[in-house]
Amino acid sequence: MRKYGWREFQCPVVRETVRIRLTRRPSFDMQPSYFAQCDQADCQYVEKNEPPCPLNIGMFADVIREIEDRRRAAAAEASE
Repeated sequence: MRKYGWREFQCPVVRETVRIRLTRRPSFDMQPSYFAQCDQADCQYVEKNEPPCPLNIGMFADVIREIEDRRRAAAAEASE
């Protein structure tokens, strides 16, 4: 699983600053999917990205866009 840098986030669920990062979950039948991961292992919503957890991949839209741009550039270079 590839991981991207940590960011600080003020979580309203645990009412403290936590660290979050974008990860990718491996999949056997398609491209791995993105997932927002929190460093709070004791949180009841960890690994869910569903309400009331405020984490979602939209929080990392800039990172995802950069990754996809690099992937497209690499594919274009490979096809030349």
